[in-house]
Amino acid sequence: MNFKRNIVITGGAGFIGSHVVRLFVNKYPDYKIVNLDKLTYAGNLTNLKDVEDRPNYKFVRMDICDFDSFLKLMQDEKIDGIIHLAAESHVDRSIKDPFTFAMTNVMGTLSLLQAAKQYWESLPEKYEGKRFYHISTDEVYGALEMTNPEGVEPPFTTTASSGKHHLAYGTDFFHETTKYNPHSPYSASKAGSDHFVRAFHDTYGMPTIVTNCSNNYGPYQFPEKLIPLFINNIRHRKPLPVYGKGENVRDWLYVVDHARAIDTIFHNGKVAETYNIGGFNEWKNIDIIRLVINTVDRLLGRAEGEDMNLITYVTDRMGHDMRYAIDSTKLQRELGWEPSLQFEEGIEKTVSWYLENQDWLDNITSGAYEKYYEDMYSKR
Repeated sequence: MNFKRNIVITGGAGFIGSHVVRLFVNKYPDYKIVNLDKLTYAGNLTNLKDVEDRPNYKFVRMDICDFDSFLKLMQDEKIDGIIHLAAESHVDRSIKDPFTFAMTNVMGTLSLLQAAKQYWESLPEKYEGKRFYHISTDEVYGALEMTNPEGVEPPFTTTASSGKHHLAYGTDFFHETTKYNPHSPYSASKAGSDHFVRAFHDTYGMPTIVTNCSNNYGPYQFPEKLIPLFINNIRHRKPLPVYGKGENVRDWLYVVDHARAIDTIFHNGKVAETYNIGGFNEWKNIDIIRLVINTVDRLLGRAEGEDMNLITYVTDRMGHDMRYAIDSTKLQRELGWEPSLQFEEGIEKTVSWYLENQDWLDNITSGAYEKYYEDMYSKR
């Protein structure tokens, strides 16, 4: 079958990647979607059981640092688009093992860029109709001041163009022009990869796009991250470890809305531009935790707030940034994207999904899925 486009989505078995793969496979049957994933601890093909048999979907197990294999894949599949999500992304892990983050996030991205450059420049049309889309994080910008720690309205409460409520804890936000100031090994590695992507446009003319996104939440998130970890711990009545006093503020975005934004930007974004993707949705960690506890308790038939006593304050993370807040105005104004859910609605959907998919959650937390993939691929 001849496809209109042949697109590689790296990290497609992970949390955000699986949502992007699903969206593209379902929405574009005339596109061939190649899901490339190394299947580290954060990758799980169970996330994509509903599309694995589609004629326009293909999975390839590969390390993005393997330049030769990726170049061959591009040649064999005639790849004209790359959506690059594969990354080591957990800050705590980066503090313990910065080398792995530098290798995967910086050298892995460079490997993809160089392979794309070599293949696309060998074609008669070269870069025409091609696109390298790199997904990054708001953490590369560093941290914002907490000028309004209580979140008092107004003047600190603003409204997105959609009219959705935006609870702000300060007067400034991350913009596409905000100076990079990463504070953790994770954010430093992502900043390095962002610079390489932009350098390949400026030096070679490669058609690149970079987006920086706020914290994502939703189904299929690996349960080392705050929201699924706490849902699972509440379910089993285990302690809920909260860094410091839980006053760190993050901007939260439902993962399906992020996937929609990626689709919009991939197809309509301007080459060499940066777009920030955020939810206009700032929350203190402790307030999120209380909302999650109340929601889990209610959906499990417990008294609302019954498990508040599980909150346990622990020593703060080293170099813990106090506040992130994304300004998505450019994306809304130029491409018409905006978040579709209020946070409370998104949390309700998210908690319901995890409670309804306890087998998925138990399989992840037990590590059984990792052994399954190792056994499966070691026999090939």
